[in-house]
Amino acid sequence: MNVYLVSPENREIGVRTLLEQVDFQMFKNKKVAVKANFNSADPFPGSTHPGTLTALLSSLASVNADIVVAERSGMGKTNKVLRALHIPDVVSRYGEMVVIDDLDGEGFSRFHGEHWRRGFLLAQPFLDADYVISTCCLKTHRFGGHFSFSLKNTVGAIARVDPEDGYDYMGELHQSPYQRTMIAEINKAFSCDLVILDAMRGFSTMGPEQGHIIEPGVLLASEDRVAIDAVGVSLLRLHGTTPEVERGSVFDQEQIKRAAELHIGVTSSEKISLVPLDKKSEHLARKLTVT
Repeated sequence: MNVYLVSPENREIGVRTLLEQVDFQMFKNKKVAVKANFNSADPFPGSTHPGTLTALLSSLASVNADIVVAERSGMGKTNKVLRALHIPDVVSRYGEMVVIDDLDGEGFSRFHGEHWRRGFLLAQPFLDADYVISTCCLKTHRFGGHFSFSLKNTVGAIARVDPEDGYDYMGELHQSPYQRTMIAEINKAFSCDLVILDAMRGFSTMGPEQGHIIEPGVLLASEDRVAIDAVGVSLLRLHGTTPEVERGSVFDQEQIKRAAELHIGVTSSEKISLVPLDKKSEHLARKLTVT
């Protein structure tokens, strides 16, 4: 499975370069749900860079895609977080903004997860769409996730609490010793057709909203959530990161291991191909070891 890398001078040109590597016409006149990363009101790399989001949405609009950006924040009220980052203003130019916290019971579908006590509720926009695109950041996660890329980004696609009885899904997740396994299981509920990982900057410690800043200076894209997360782990290791992320092989990381078991994506590092698109990313690809 290909993971494309580009190290652009201009972020928006870089995003469009990545989009040229896929059959972008498949999104033409289709309903596309976008899951960005607005967990908190902290700026990039705590949240999706507005330039990345704008480049993606404008490209989708150019092929007349019916765009919905659905989001739920974990650190703060979603509406307040989005307004603080001026995201509704960006989205309104291209499509519809859906605040997952505002959905009623009919706005979700329930899915089973082996390590979830009563399953979880996935927001309906991700099931109603013809295609789903995720755009995430490069960062560690000090609250039990260990790292937060594509697989972890889907936590913001499910309900915080059950609108019917108030059951606290996030409380269950963050108190469980199986947190990283449960994260992977969310991804089994729906397909993701494209991931863009903005690693122009990242957090190599702490996270998800603050930490030691690193500057890999690269954007990545793949049609495989497991492959791009495996490369993300390797990228953090290249810059020096937390003991939890450094430990063991990449495919022994619990998020990635469980996702591979569930056939969400590739099952080993041997099935990942790094495809650099310029000289800078070619140099980086030679240093990356996905093992």
